[in-house]
Amino acid sequence: MAVEFAHSPLLTFALGLAAVVLLLVVLDLPAFVGLIIAAFFVGAVNAAFVPGFAPSEAASRVAAAFGDNMAGIGIPILMAAIIGKSMLESGAAQRIVRGFQNLLGRENSDIALWGGSSFLAVPVFFDSVFYLMAPLARSMRARVGRDYTLFIVVVGAGAATTHVFVPPTPGPLAVADQIAGDQNILGTTILVGLATAIPSAAVAGLVYGRWLNARLDIPLRDAMSTTTEELEEVAQRDTSKLPGVLESAAPVLLAVLLIASYTAVDTFEAVVSSLSQLKPYAAFIGDKNVALTVAAMVAAWTYYRYSDVDREAWTEEMTEALKSGGNIAAITAAGGAFGALLAASGIGDYITEALAGVGIPLLISAWLIAAIVRIAQGSATAAMLTAAGIMAPQVPDLSVHPAFLVMAIGAGGNICSWYNDSGFWLVKEIGGLTQGETLKTWTVLTTIISVTGIVVTLVLSTLFPMA
Repeated sequence: MAVEFAHSPLLTFALGLAAVVLLLVVLDLPAFVGLIIAAFFVGAVNAAFVPGFAPSEAASRVAAAFGDNMAGIGIPILMAAIIGKSMLESGAAQRIVRGFQNLLGRENSDIALWGGSSFLAVPVFFDSVFYLMAPLARSMRARVGRDYTLFIVVVGAGAATTHVFVPPTPGPLAVADQIAGDQNILGTTILVGLATAIPSAAVAGLVYGRWLNARLDIPLRDAMSTTTEELEEVAQRDTSKLPGVLESAAPVLLAVLLIASYTAVDTFEAVVSSLSQLKPYAAFIGDKNVALTVAAMVAAWTYYRYSDVDREAWTEEMTEALKSGGNIAAITAAGGAFGALLAASGIGDYITEALAGVGIPLLISAWLIAAIVRIAQGSATAAMLTAAGIMAPQVPDLSVHPAFLVMAIGAGGNICSWYNDSGFWLVKEIGGLTQGETLKTWTVLTTIISVTGIVVTLVLSTLFPMA
């Protein structure tokens, strides 16, 4: 491209990467402070190099991006903090863990968490799934006494693969809609998505998780305002003193059912016209803010019933959970703001223009575009939608079913979640991990999912092109 390097978004990306590594890794600043400073720095670089980006906007855009991210995740994370603390300390999470072990056997604890995470992620965004599954992973570690590395990896792998491959999960659903044009490809995309997601999640979650678990022992740390000692005390409690299975699972089931209600109504409205009358109500109760608030109240009530604290102490415990959730929400929103300022540099358009007309196969091209945009600006969904918009006009040139193009885009959009992705910070904070541990678990598993996903897509599209 005939663009000077000094004016290239690649310079902004390189400087932003250097800034966040310096602030978070070398200087070891608190995550929120380091990410906000890095976002301000990228804003200042944009003001110097990006046409139309006024210096006066360098700070206000950071604040706006932070606010936009907080609007999306603030209430859910705060309510997730209540759910997590309540389920952990009431013994509800421990009761679910024991139910899994009774059903599948103690040696298959990782498979139980993997399957549960994958299933919940179909109607629910990744972040909501991780809010709900992290307490189970922590309780499983307290119960088993080991393998926390494996439990975190399988929970992340199950949720992340469904998040990018299987409609009606919102990301792949939106990509399929852009790619489809006048065709109806949703049913085929779901089937192909499952065929792609299962081996990808198995390789990233079970194979890599077990390999890493043998080499990295992540301890159970205080997180979500619950101490390790409290978790271990609950793990030793007699089952008769824990909530019943149905009551224990109620917060998770309620959140999933409420969120799924809107997905179901929206998906089948065209088939059953009478569902349109329910859509406004489903949109309200299916909103993740409402759904997780309802789930939090149910979890908190169980905690009150199964604890020895009085009403005043119970309220104070909920307040402590909200303080912990506020810190997590701030860090997550700051990571999103850093990614948004990188995106404002024009890095997405720059990459897609640079790759246009290279002459590589369409599926590989789609994967590369989504992957590079994802690494550069952080958001998997944004990377997928960017790649879908570029590749949609190329669908007539495909020699395979368009569902495989959706898979290639999803695989690329999932690669290498790192500092500019709010999901990275969510996993770190809720999981109680260090930055290094998050890179070794979450960042690597998202990359394995991406690579495995494109390989599976190429194999399936060769064997069963369905063109």
